[in-house]
Amino acid sequence: MRQEVVNITAWYRSRFELFEKSLNGETKSDLHTLRRRAIETFEAIGFPTTREEEWRFTNVAPIAATRFIPAARMDASRVTAEDIAKRSFGGTACVRMVFVNGHYAPHLSSVANLPDGVVVTNLAFALKSGDALAHRYLARYVQYDDNAFTALSTAFMLDGAFIHIPDDTTLDVPIHLVFYTTAGEEPLSVHPRNLIVVGTRGKVAIAESYTGQSARPYLTNAVTEFIVSEEAVIEHDKLQDESLNAYHVGTIHFQQQARSNVVSNAVNLGGALVRNNITAVLAGEGIETTLNGLSLATGTQHVDNHTTIDHAKPNCASHEMYKSILDGISRGVFNGKIFVRKDAQKTDAKQTNKTLLLSDNATMDTKPQLEIFADDVKCTHGATVGHLDEEQLFYLRSRGIGEETAKDILTFAFASDIINRIHVEPLREQLDVMIQERLRHGRTIEV
Repeated sequence: MRQEVVNITAWYRSRFELFEKSLNGETKSDLHTLRRRAIETFEAIGFPTTREEEWRFTNVAPIAATRFIPAARMDASRVTAEDIAKRSFGGTACVRMVFVNGHYAPHLSSVANLPDGVVVTNLAFALKSGDALAHRYLARYVQYDDNAFTALSTAFMLDGAFIHIPDDTTLDVPIHLVFYTTAGEEPLSVHPRNLIVVGTRGKVAIAESYTGQSARPYLTNAVTEFIVSEEAVIEHDKLQDESLNAYHVGTIHFQQQARSNVVSNAVNLGGALVRNNITAVLAGEGIETTLNGLSLATGTQHVDNHTTIDHAKPNCASHEMYKSILDGISRGVFNGKIFVRKDAQKTDAKQTNKTLLLSDNATMDTKPQLEIFADDVKCTHGATVGHLDEEQLFYLRSRGIGEETAKDILTFAFASDIINRIHVEPLREQLDVMIQERLRHGRTIEV
């Protein structure tokens, strides 16, 4: 096993050296110094194993065993505007940035008519043009010291979205970030890096969509960092609908200042193996944070959601609702941590995890955690795992509704609790359709 670890880390080091040669003069920059430190960290720690508590229920051996080649360029030759339109909000004006294999595709994007001072561009351009905020905040809060995937993301980062909403600015239309991965001759890895900075009293809705069409395995290893200033308001929605041959590792970090408000909704539909790491640091007083999640899995899919809410200051509130619907022989994981620091008095934190099993062969591992170091707090957590209610099924069938239709109705109602929390109406409508289609075709066991 140790020899295998050495081989794979050495292989990624060799890919990094090839990556360096393609950068020319950029290798002398502070950014590339950061990249070098990250690849050295990856070499030191390697991919996690199930012997580590944070990865006990998720075996990433299939990822470690595949030699993914970082996508060094954009291949948009097989991606059309119609392909992107199918994955965009229908019938609404929005700011849209499209990334193909992790690289910005301006010809497929729509970025225009922005309010004065609002910046919506790609990260590579922002860094090369010397944007002070991009350089100040990139990788400032997302750490890679103990996470192999974040280390790889930092080592190979090239592009992603950079968004700046200035003080006292409201963006009335949502920003949609579309990440599309195409087939390659070899298994590809893409490492999108997104940085969103929202100024004091700024307000914005941002959606991320991850999708791809490939018969070959590919790895999406995405990191999104939010810098949330005082009294800023953000709605963040993420839709993961990757190919069933794909692996998806997503890291999201919210660094919140006083009296800010963040709502983040994460929906997982695709992917063979999915791991989401979501962290919110409540670093000022009067903050409110809401994390919602919905995962649908069937066949042999594996979806792991890890959340951390860090109450670092007093008088803050957090709300968390994560739901999973599991069919076939799929497996779900939920690990939700709430930290209440010593000085974070008057904290109000609620966490709920609910799982609906549609098959006797599906499994769920749930682990809610509270670590409280203050004494004047209100903190609750709960987890339930169960099947469809037989009495409700009987009631619907007694009204002449067929068994499969009755199951779909109850399952969709379970899912709708999360979908209805999304305020971007076109996205919510799109998800309604997608989930109903998945439920109609999801009751199969794949070996």
